[in-house]
Amino acid sequence: MRAFTDSRAAHEAGAALPVPSMPTARRSALLLGLLTCVLTIAPPALARQAEQPLTEPAGPVVLSIGGALRHANRDGRAVFDMAMLEKLPQVSFSTQTPWYPGARKFTGPLLRDVLAQAGAQGRLIEARALNDYRVMVPVEDARRYDVIVARLLDDKPMAVRDKGPLFLIYPFDNHAELRNSVYYGRSAWQLTSLELR
Repeated sequence: MRAFTDSRAAHEAGAALPVPSMPTARRSALLLGLLTCVLTIAPPALARQAEQPLTEPAGPVVLSIGGALRHANRDGRAVFDMAMLEKLPQVSFSTQTPWYPGARKFTGPLLRDVLAQAGAQGRLIEARALNDYRVMVPVEDARRYDVIVARLLDDKPMAVRDKGPLFLIYPFDNHAELRNSVYYGRSAWQLTSLELR
């Protein structure tokens, strides 16, 4: 009890408290544990920080998001023009697909970043295309894979006849499990809207 009282008095007087000696291996393990906790907690905070308020589109709307979302900029929906999609971090990858004879390069924002901008909630996305093609995409796909909302094909904007102006595309060459009809079917070209459920 006296040792505690002496330490408290020394602390209140501004003196440094004696630090008990600790083996180096144990100290390293403790620091590693603390670092792991910080890294585990950090990603959600970074995701919230990256979320910017939605502005009103200045150009023609190319993507409309509705349903379960927290942010809207027009009639309860999150709408984007091409410039807004260009401002998001861009990702590129080359991949082979069933629709082209060889590997093609796709560029655009990650689907998860687009969803974050809209404050998307829910577990399923209904992706809709210009020709009224509709497909259900689990939100988990956007977390697990680098699915992009491609706006460029081989570094050039995509015309409607080239499956544009937006193409929801998976990185097929990076994950063997994606090379099947399920994920090919989820890759909606001429993408116009996403509905969160």
